[in-house]
Amino acid sequence: MPTPTLTWAQLRDVKCAELEGAADGWGKSSNRADAARDRIEQQLLTGLRDTQEGEAAQAAVARLRQLGRNFQYVYTECGLLRTTLNSLAHEMRTQQRALTEALEDAAALKFTVHANGSVTYPAGGEGLVDGAPLRGGTASSSGASGLMPPSGLVAPNPHAAKAQDIADRVCGAVRAAAEIDWRYAGILRRLKAEEGLKVPASTWKDAAGDAAEVRDAAGAYLKDAIPHDASPEARRDWWAGLTQEQREEYLAVYPDQIGNLDGIPALVRDAANRDNLQLLIGKLEGRDDEKSMTQLAGLREIDRQLGAAAKPGEPPMFLLGVSDEGNGRAIVSYGNPDTSKNVAAYVPGLNTSLDEDFAKNDLKRALDTAKGSRYHDPSSAAIAWLGYDAPQLVDGFHSLAVAGDGRAVDGGRRFNEFTGGLAATNENGDPHITAIGHSYGSRTVGAAAQQGDGIPGVDDIVLVGSPGVGVDRAEDLGLDKEHVFVGAAENDVVTKLPAKQQVAAGAVAALSGPFVYVVGDIADQGDDDLWFGKDPASEAFGARRFRVDDGPSLASSGGLSLDAHSQYFDPRRDAASAHNISLIAAGRSQKINTQEYR
Repeated sequence: MPTPTLTWAQLRDVKCAELEGAADGWGKSSNRADAARDRIEQQLLTGLRDTQEGEAAQAAVARLRQLGRNFQYVYTECGLLRTTLNSLAHEMRTQQRALTEALEDAAALKFTVHANGSVTYPAGGEGLVDGAPLRGGTASSSGASGLMPPSGLVAPNPHAAKAQDIADRVCGAVRAAAEIDWRYAGILRRLKAEEGLKVPASTWKDAAGDAAEVRDAAGAYLKDAIPHDASPEARRDWWAGLTQEQREEYLAVYPDQIGNLDGIPALVRDAANRDNLQLLIGKLEGRDDEKSMTQLAGLREIDRQLGAAAKPGEPPMFLLGVSDEGNGRAIVSYGNPDTSKNVAAYVPGLNTSLDEDFAKNDLKRALDTAKGSRYHDPSSAAIAWLGYDAPQLVDGFHSLAVAGDGRAVDGGRRFNEFTGGLAATNENGDPHITAIGHSYGSRTVGAAAQQGDGIPGVDDIVLVGSPGVGVDRAEDLGLDKEHVFVGAAENDVVTKLPAKQQVAAGAVAALSGPFVYVVGDIADQGDDDLWFGKDPASEAFGARRFRVDDGPSLASSGGLSLDAHSQYFDPRRDAASAHNISLIAAGRSQKINTQEYR
């Protein structure tokens, strides 16, 4: 930190209102860029796609998308400048206030504060020997507060301690203001863009660094007020109570915080996460480690889908969460979950992470569910929720030990916060919310249902491809068993994995070889105990089993196939299952086709 050259008189005279006025100017520029981006994406691109075809139209679409990204960059950087200036004014005003209070105390005591910060005080008190008033003096701060001159064997002038305190406070305010000035000057110098009209990926990488630096500097100004530990309802009310200017600053500087905060309206989360998506892509761009490259591929595919025109009959896409935390986070809704009467949230399972496969296949499951449920009730939305670290298999299917309960319990807590947010922001009085767990995701849904009073806001639970959910009865999931549904394909080996205590040591050892070699040893043990408890498809569990296709055999002339475990949502490969899931998600569970218990 530099040696301060600022004087207390200069600090007193700083015009913080002018800094805030400059911030407002950058805010207006940010808003104009945001409006221009919206016009390109909502009007020009849509109109061009709907009315024009051919190479020229495709080229125009590409140029408009690039222009939209450029405006997005301008919006981000201008927003960062606004917040930087407002945060600078906020911190400077705090030190001005401390200085003013010290000067007022000096004036009330008739002390003199000199230009160098020293404080002269008058004679006062009485000498111990002659009773004469003790001489006055001058107190100077060494930079450390609370220092007083030693009294020796005589009583000190009672003014001395007060003068010393005032000198320390004046010095402290000036030193803090000098540090603030130095810190923000560096940030403002670095907030500059490359020349030219095109904003390449490298520029977004710089923007990610800019945002991180401004976030660090503006912690006391903005971040400390974000209600991370509050309930979703309290977060919703916090956001509603902010001014428009405050909301714009949070979106510009903390898109990652606001976009992933349960209880914030879906439209706001989507806007924040679309910006955060670009910052994450810039952050990961150029890294050569496997995790970064894997997540980057997933983020680029999500970005591609967000930028593509929705096909006729498909609901709009909302990005409700995105992060590079752990194995990656992504929450995508098809249909607005705040305005839809029916909202389904699908939790994926084993080996799911933020990668290209998730962005293509898991998102398609949510899209298929949304399209199917909207056929029965147009006011429906479906969500793919990757808000936790699902267990990752090591070297393929070589170990089931990774599939313990810990990640399900943590994921269940996060899922409860998410559904609580859905219930808090939905505009309908009593929305119908369905939790769908697939594979290990069903264990996560089961863990969520066992915490507190169950899954907040959820009316129905759907379990497909489940190795058990951690309870032995459907009613232990916090709902009447008539509202718990299960789909289990006959050829889905995951739905037949026996209880862990039933797996012989020899079979566990054999798992070091190909998975198919031991399926016959560990599956179909002739009872209804699975890896994580009672088989949800059994009569003893008590859920409503709906009809699904058997699925392809595990082993056939074509080789090993686990497709029976992954086609529950696909209306082409398993029409029966997809139809029944859509009925439940649309609140039409009385119309499902049932199937015999195992």
